[in-house]
Amino acid sequence: MGKVRVRQESKKLFIDFRYDGQRFREQTLLDDNAKNRKQLEQLLQRMEAKMLLGEFIYAEFFPNSSNLQKLKTSQPTNTAKPRVVSDLDTPLFNDFSDQWFDESKIQWRASHVRNVSSILDSSLKPAFGKKHIGEITKADILAFRTKLAKRKGRGATGLVSPKTINSHMSILRMVLDEAAERFDFETPYKNIKPLKLQKTHIEPFSLHEVQRIIDNVRADYCNYYTVRFFTGMRTGEVDGLKWKNIDFAKREILVRETLINGETEYTKTDGSQREIPMFGQVYDALKTQYAATGHMSKYVFCNQLGQPLDHNNVTKRVWYPLLKSLGLTKRRPYQTRHTAATLFLASGENPEWVARMLGHSSTEMLFKVYSRYVPNATRMDGSAFERLLGNTTPTKPQKEQRHETA
Repeated sequence: MGKVRVRQESKKLFIDFRYDGQRFREQTLLDDNAKNRKQLEQLLQRMEAKMLLGEFIYAEFFPNSSNLQKLKTSQPTNTAKPRVVSDLDTPLFNDFSDQWFDESKIQWRASHVRNVSSILDSSLKPAFGKKHIGEITKADILAFRTKLAKRKGRGATGLVSPKTINSHMSILRMVLDEAAERFDFETPYKNIKPLKLQKTHIEPFSLHEVQRIIDNVRADYCNYYTVRFFTGMRTGEVDGLKWKNIDFAKREILVRETLINGETEYTKTDGSQREIPMFGQVYDALKTQYAATGHMSKYVFCNQLGQPLDHNNVTKRVWYPLLKSLGLTKRRPYQTRHTAATLFLASGENPEWVARMLGHSSTEMLFKVYSRYVPNATRMDGSAFERLLGNTTPTKPQKEQRHETA
């Protein structure tokens, strides 16, 4: 088996291998680093695969090499025609997808590792697992997508949503593209476009509706929804918020983690790491909350055992019943984030500042989702939103704090 080595004098990489009973060394101008080593190792893998099949043509890989004179038997120097990959060339999809997953997961968040593992096990392996990866055709891929689209799911039609389908197809594409590069065949995943997604439908609450919700929610959730409505934090961010990331002196909330499946981990993206000012009622709400849970849990919002909230439980037992009792249209809790965004924008805050408060890396998403709420703006400090809240006071005194029992 050949090896990628480094020449000590020049620190350049070369390939050391045996062919036709002789030893060959092919020099390169590549510096010794991980990227270049990987590139040459992949080249070596393709060479050895062709040698195994008796299809290796030295001049095809090294047309200007002086080693061509060493060969015992002359070989044609013309470029070979593209070959059709056979079963013998490539591993089973099951085996290669496991290898790809093990090599790739080191660069992913824990939640993404779980998501990819689930997609492989529930969809891709059952569909392609017994096939040699070089056998998979474009027709196979499209048939898989058609079948996936007929599954029951949480989409608006009762079936799997286009977004979920695109997620599954994206993982399949990455596996096939990597296999094609390693085993020197043309990927079948060509000219297959992602399904079009419907524009995000937002149903923000008015400021009056927000105050009704805060005034009428269970006392142990008054502070929770005050923070959600007036910061725009994602569900995982507010549920995973810890006291160590509350800076009362600077009146800032430090968003550093998110809660996924009961465990905190790094935020959705680097851009999600941010500091949010404690606007309006938020500072008082967090002070009240600290008196209630600061001594019993590292989490700001927790249950009676000091554990983080179960958002599904809260949604079913607190959020939806509250909206129903107030005669408000049933909306997902994520609309609290949309509400904060629209209030920021409607108050005249600069879109760039709003994007930072929401944890967006740019204003692109902001204009895409909230374009009709963006007026001409000049401020970038939160002052407009602060004045908006300053003109609105709670209709009832702060309720007595109780621990979450849902």
